Amino acid sequence: MDEQNRNLLMAFALSLMVLVVWMWMFPPPEPTPQQAADLTELPAAESAEAQAMADAEAVEIDEELPRITIDTPRLIGSINLRGGRIDDLSMKDYRETVEPGADIVSLLTEEGSRNAFYALYGWRPGRDMGWDDVPGANTPWELIDGTALGVGQPITLAWTNDAGLRFTQRYVIDDNFMLTVTQGVENTGENTARMAPYGLISRHGEPDDLENFFISHEGFIQVADGKLSEDKYRVIRDFSIHERENTNARVTEVGANGWLAIADKYWMAAIIPTPGQSFSAVQRYIPSRDVYQARADLPTLVVGPGESDQVETMLFAGAKEWTVLRTYERELGIERFIDAIDWGWFFFLTKPIFATLYFIEGLIGNMGWSIIVLTLLIKAILLPLAWKSYVSMAKMKELQPEMLALKERAGDDKQKMQQEMMKLYKEKKVNPAAGCLPILLQIPIFFSLYKVIFVTIDLRHAPWFGVFNDLSAPDPTSIMNLFGLLPWAAPHPDSILSLVFIGILPILLGVSMWLQMKLNPTPTEPIQQAVMTWMPWIFMFMLGWFASGLVLYWIANNVITFTQQYSIMAMNGSRPDLLGNIGVKKKKKD
Repeated sequence: MDEQNRNLLMAFALSLMVLVVWMWMFPPPEPTPQQAADLTELPAAESAEAQAMADAEAVEIDEELPRITIDTPRLIGSINLRGGRIDDLSMKDYRETVEPGADIVSLLTEEGSRNAFYALYGWRPGRDMGWDDVPGANTPWELIDGTALGVGQPITLAWTNDAGLRFTQRYVIDDNFMLTVTQGVENTGENTARMAPYGLISRHGEPDDLENFFISHEGFIQVADGKLSEDKYRVIRDFSIHERENTNARVTEVGANGWLAIADKYWMAAIIPTPGQSFSAVQRYIPSRDVYQARADLPTLVVGPGESDQVETMLFAGAKEWTVLRTYERELGIERFIDAIDWGWFFFLTKPIFATLYFIEGLIGNMGWSIIVLTLLIKAILLPLAWKSYVSMAKMKELQPEMLALKERAGDDKQKMQQEMMKLYKEKKVNPAAGCLPILLQIPIFFSLYKVIFVTIDLRHAPWFGVFNDLSAPDPTSIMNLFGLLPWAAPHPDSILSLVFIGILPILLGVSMWLQMKLNPTPTEPIQQAVMTWMPWIFMFMLGWFASGLVLYWIANNVITFTQQYSIMAMNGSRPDLLGNIGVKKKKKD
C-alpha cells in the first residue's frame, strides 16, 4: 500500500473515530447520587416519597373538573383543575407535516393518552403532616381569579386543607413559551406548618418518534451550577431499576442556578427555579408505570400561624428556538439555557456556525440557498489549509506513472516496493504525509456544520424550491414520480423501494463524490481500487434516506471541494484527466 493511500485511509479511520468511537469509549460522566435535602423535615427516604407521589398520581378519579383555557399568540391548550396539571398544550406555529391543513404540533398531553406528557406543581409534607394535607397530583383546585390564561391575563387557583392551610397557584404566561408559576401558602390555623414545594415534568413511556441517533440528544437535560448533563432515557431507566439501596432516583443538589428538562429533538418541557434559588434536581424512572420524571424540589418552608410565604418557578414548554432560548438566558438569567439545543462536543464550532447560518438565512430568506452559501464561506476560510493538501495530491498524481512502473518491477516484493517508493519520494522532494494533517483539521469543522443542519429546528419544514418543501425530510423525488414531475409521492423512507428508487439529490451526491475521488491518486492495489470505485455509489444509497438538507450540504461541499482541488492541481502542473485519472504534466515555457 503506497503512503498516500495509507494517509487517506488513516484520515478516514480517524474521522470515524471522532464521530462514533470516541463517544462510545468516553461517555459524559454521570453525576453521583445524593440524598435529598432537609430529610429531617421531609419523608425519610426518596424511594418512599417517590412511591407515595407515584401512587397519588396514578389514582383514577371519576369526577371531571373544568379546564381553564390557555390561548396566546404561539400556544393553545388548557389547564386541568384536577391537580392544576398543565397537560394540554399545542404550538400554533408548528404543524405535524407540510401538507395543507395538517394538525398543529401537540407538546403536552393528559394522562391516559398515548405517551402522556405533562407538568404539575405540588407540595411535599413536612413533620406531622401527611400527603392528604398538601396539594398534589389530584387536588381539586378552584379558580378564584381570572377566566382564561393569556398574555397579560394571569389566573389564580386555590385549595384549603382541613388544618386551615390555604394554598394558591398563580399562573402567568408570556408571548412565547414561558409560564411563571407562583406557589403560595397562608396559615390560618393554630400550628406551625412545614412543607416543601416542587415542580414536576412527567412523561409516560418513550416517545414514538424517538430517533435514538447519536448525533442528536433526546431525553433528560440538566444544568446544575454551570454544569450541563445530558442523559438518554435508558440511562435514567437503568439507574432507577438497579440503584435501589437508598434511592431509585438520581438527585443533584443545585446551589444557586440551574434547571432540568425532558426534551425531544425540537421541543422540550423544562422546570426552572428562579435564578439564585437552591433546589434538588431529581431524575427518575418508575418501572411499575413506565414513567420518566424530572422534578425540582425546593427547600422546606416553615409557616407559623397567621403567616404566609410563596415561591416562584418557571416552566418552559415549547420549541427550542435559538433566538427565544438566547433571550430567556440573557434577560431572565437562566444559566446555559441556549444549551438546550444539542450543540455537541464541538460547541465552540457549532454555535458560531449556526449563528452565521441564521444570519445568512435572514438575508436570503431561504434555508436551502443559505446552506450552500455557508458551505462556500467555510470552504473559502479553510482554503489555506486545503491548499497544502491539494498541492501534495497534485505532486502525487505526477508520480503516478512512475509508481505503476515501480509496482511492476517489484512484483510481490513489498519491502522492495516500499524502499523504491521512499527513494522516489526523496528524489522528487514529495512528502506523502503533507496533505494528511490539513484534512484532519477540517473534519471537526465540517462535522459541526453537519450537526447544526441536523439538530436545529430552523430546517424543520424549511422549503428550498419546487418539490423540495421540507429540508428536514428525505428527498421527495424518485424515478417513480419522474423526479418530482409527476403528482405523486416517492416511496416512503420505511419502504424497501426507497433503497432502490432514490431521489435526484442522492444521485447528485454520488456523482459529485465520484468526481472528487477521481482527482486522487489511483491506488495500486486491486482491493483499494475496488473500495475507491464503489464508495461513492454505496454512499449514494446509504444517504438516500437522510434529510435533504444534509444531502444538499454534502453535495455543496463535494462540488466546492472538487472545484478547489481541480484548480489548485492544475495551477501546480497537473491537469487531471477525469476519464483516465492520470495527470498530464504541463510543459513549462522557456
